[in-house]
Amino acid sequence: MFRVITHVALIAVLAASQIGHAQGDSLTLVQAARILDVRAGRYLLDTAILIRNQRIEKVGPVAHLRASLPEGTRIIDLGPMTVLPGLIDCHTHLMARVPEGDNGYATNLLTKSEATRALEGAANARLTLAAGFTSVRDVENEGAGYADIALRDAIRQGLIDGPRMQVATRGIAVIGQYFPFNAAAGVSSFPTGAQMISGVEEARRAVREQIGKGADLIKIYADWSYPTLTPEEIRVIVEEAHRAERKVAAHATTPQGIRNAVEGGVDSIEHGFGADRKVLELMKTKGVFLVSTVSVIDAEVRKNPDDWRSEEMQAFLKAAHDTPKLARTVGVKMAIGSDPASVDRHGKNAEELVALAGTGMPPIEVVRAATINAAELLGRQDDIGSIEPGRYADLIGVTADPLADVSALMDVKFVMKAGRVFRGQGAAD
Repeated sequence: MFRVITHVALIAVLAASQIGHAQGDSLTLVQAARILDVRAGRYLLDTAILIRNQRIEKVGPVAHLRASLPEGTRIIDLGPMTVLPGLIDCHTHLMARVPEGDNGYATNLLTKSEATRALEGAANARLTLAAGFTSVRDVENEGAGYADIALRDAIRQGLIDGPRMQVATRGIAVIGQYFPFNAAAGVSSFPTGAQMISGVEEARRAVREQIGKGADLIKIYADWSYPTLTPEEIRVIVEEAHRAERKVAAHATTPQGIRNAVEGGVDSIEHGFGADRKVLELMKTKGVFLVSTVSVIDAEVRKNPDDWRSEEMQAFLKAAHDTPKLARTVGVKMAIGSDPASVDRHGKNAEELVALAGTGMPPIEVVRAATINAAELLGRQDDIGSIEPGRYADLIGVTADPLADVSALMDVKFVMKAGRVFRGQGAAD
């Protein structure tokens, strides 16, 4: 069987190479007034980017690159725009359009098929790409089974427009400690938003099952209102995931829940609103990322301000804004996550950049959290996150200066992903 498969695969590769040779390479030159070198934190003026097929081949002065262009090269002149690498959101839920109301989550689970959820995900993916986010890490699909794998693969195949996706499929939570919380006690087999487990062997089986179905990473809920997964359960989840070269993202918002996850070997803490200095220092020592999601809290405050007036909620709000500040002071690596789960939040991913800037983070650090840092967390630093030779041609263009005001990234005018223009000059009708 191996020989047959290998022979068939070889024929396919040879055929593809012959087609590519017959069609020839596609060359595109993108030029703009300034291009942001996110690594150096400075603008390159009057610079152009030469793209061969899907990847960047050269970055240099406009005059120099234009002087040696072969005939037939497509030229995209963005004039006074500022060009940046495509942005990366490390905490999305593209399959989630949860209705408003106390029972919205349960209603979503009961009234929508996986096919419907996948179609909603396609709409959300399109909005996300149009907002300038060319890659995402989708951290659990909120009860959509394995439909996020279908969405990821449809985007890869070019069937629909959307960002490059890493998907976590079902997520893993302790029985009774994830949505929906309001199902009647006597109702059996009520659908859940995550894969519920209890015990080390169930944890191990869940990881193996999700990876077997195609998960790119594993998402766990280390706590809710209190620490839930045991340290032993977390360790075996990480062991199984890392054995298969998959990373583990942990929802954690209590000091002990965060500590359990970090000591268990996870790769990122999602939210982390309850982190204290000691646990942040442990995160730094172990190289664990903090994925900030401040904007989802700010959005809830704007939507329902009266719900946030109590002393308890004000304390939580303060912790949400103080955590990124303290993490920066300690030196924890940070990436951004917008945590969208409703109709009004998809496509507004850049609100997280504005929220982080509001905590006092300098604009260049905010941009790095959404580019080179995020690419490292995804394990794709050689492919995405910067405008350098060899990387995918993921580019965005804005009219204002994002290093003066990151809110400029809320109004993206040009989007290119892997050499194809999806928004702005050169986009297909």
